[in-house]
Amino acid sequence: MIRINKKITITLFIAMLMLVNSVPVFGAEKYVHNPMENPKAAADIVVNPNAVYGYSPNQNSELLMEYADGDWSDPAFVEDLRKQREEFHDSIKELYGMFTAMKTAGADIKDIAIAVSTGRNEIRLESYKDDPDGLAGFKKSNLEKYGNENGGTPEYYYKKYGSWETVIEKALSSDPGADACLGLYDEYYDTYFINASGTQDADDSASVKAEADVYTVVSGDTISSIARNKLGDSNKWILIFNLNKDVIKNPNLIIPGQSLKLQ
Repeated sequence: MIRINKKITITLFIAMLMLVNSVPVFGAEKYVHNPMENPKAAADIVVNPNAVYGYSPNQNSELLMEYADGDWSDPAFVEDLRKQREEFHDSIKELYGMFTAMKTAGADIKDIAIAVSTGRNEIRLESYKDDPDGLAGFKKSNLEKYGNENGGTPEYYYKKYGSWETVIEKALSSDPGADACLGLYDEYYDTYFINASGTQDADDSASVKAEADVYTVVSGDTISSIARNKLGDSNKWILIFNLNKDVIKNPNLIIPGQSLKLQ
């Protein structure tokens, strides 16, 4: 039988504790505003305890799926994307400055919309300046989606949204999901609700939270998939079930069109 010296065992145990305590606990950063209460963010991200900032892109996100397979637990990987994201935000500030100048000068709302929408496309293209392969892929995707390799035209967005004011709002808006994954959600929180007047809608924060608290079931949903996509953990289906016992009689049977409380 091998005998283990008691003093050596205690010393090794203490050393292990010191090592564990010296390792930075990534993902411990807390946001003042909960990204999962913002449906725009919640649609693109999932809670990920291993991620540096506690969130990573959803595999099903149209906006962020290309980043979903990245190692979001790797600080170097996340920091590189964070720097790129901050450069993007700086560009948006310039775009916002152009919008303000045109508005102050009394420019027509359509002309402002065309200018900022076109400028937003240029910013997206500029972000690939050091990535020719990425730029080629981005242009190909744009061509397939919009019929224009540079992205959706102002006219495309006007037809989609029905007003030049909304075209402006979309051009000046930021992607809260990406910011949540990169530790920037609180820093740019106010930009998520900018309207065509250049101010934050006073009631948007409350309405966003209200929208986040209710989910309408669509075909193909299961209570587990809703828990995974909206609450970040499929095991939280029991929370949804308990909140909606007046609607759900059998957790294995939910019906499209049902409105389910999430909080």
